[in-house]
Amino acid sequence: MRIGDKVRFIHETGGGIVTGFRGKDIVLVEGEDGFELPMPRSECVAIDTNEYNFEKKSVAPKPEAQKAQQNYASRPQPAKKDVEEDEPVVTFRKKERPEGERLNIHLAYLPMDAKSLSNSRFEAYLINDSNYSVYYTYSAADGNCWRVRGTGLLAPDSKCFIEEFGREELNSMERVCVQLLPFKEDRNFVLKAAMNVERRIDTVKFYKLHLFKENPFFDDDALMYDIVVDDKPVKEIFADAAEMQRAIMEKKRIDAPKQAPTQPKLQKGSDILEVDLHASSLLETTAGMNNFDILNYQLGVVRKTLDEHIKEKGKRIVFIHGKGEGVLRNAISQELRRKYPRCVSQDASFQKYGFGATMVIIK
Repeated sequence: MRIGDKVRFIHETGGGIVTGFRGKDIVLVEGEDGFELPMPRSECVAIDTNEYNFEKKSVAPKPEAQKAQQNYASRPQPAKKDVEEDEPVVTFRKKERPEGERLNIHLAYLPMDAKSLSNSRFEAYLINDSNYSVYYTYSAADGNCWRVRGTGLLAPDSKCFIEEFGREELNSMERVCVQLLPFKEDRNFVLKAAMNVERRIDTVKFYKLHLFKENPFFDDDALMYDIVVDDKPVKEIFADAAEMQRAIMEKKRIDAPKQAPTQPKLQKGSDILEVDLHASSLLETTAGMNNFDILNYQLGVVRKTLDEHIKEKGKRIVFIHGKGEGVLRNAISQELRRKYPRCVSQDASFQKYGFGATMVIIK
């Protein structure tokens, strides 16, 4: 970036022509109104660089470039301002802190009118308590999808306003997600992984003033949620009522006394082994078990029976599964194809079993 370059501001509206520099980090920018503004170098980006700012080694300058250079040279330069010795120095970048190398990100909600909380609107802020800059996205759950409510760049050791909202929007903010990409500008840094953090927001707290607490980031009390603490994303377990009910039923099933599986019956005067796979024959009770659990248990009996007799060539085993919808029948066929390729299967005697049994012959 050199004198004469046209720049625009990154986080503010406007821009202008670079007219000089103050120290290493301050750029003097003249706007369209003729006023000269001191801006941090990190807040400016060059969008039009004049050719005469660069030395050309082997190519002679064109007449147009020479004329432009002469016009710029004849342009009156702004007078340098006298700086008093006791003028305070403005620091646009804080000195990095050793503890700031660990990423700490917080989400804060503040009432706009704490004296009338029942009628107040609220403000949401994201706080970056670290040496890293962070690109962020703030979203709220919308059914099974998400809706973005704010995005931006969060500077080191800073806080930024995300949005203002009213009580009518609280129901749509019960689950929020903050996505983060930490980095540092103009210096080396230790790479940190991008983060995706979901938090459940207790909207009832927005009705209770005593839950808005004193904090080091605001003069007013705020409702605070940790997003990242010492480089570790905060993890929450989300479980709905249906999931909790399934967990309770699963525990009951595990705790319930189990009956030993019915032993396969050997037909008299025959080498055919008959195994009844009906749940009522295998289990004393199916309380707490869903269809998937029962199917897995039946397939376990099939595997155990085949493994016990797999070395008995010519052995015939009849698995009685019933007609039903054919789910268990198809599951047995797939199990034989995947794990027991040496076995041959066919429909068992129709006269005795109808369509409700499969015979397996061990080869």
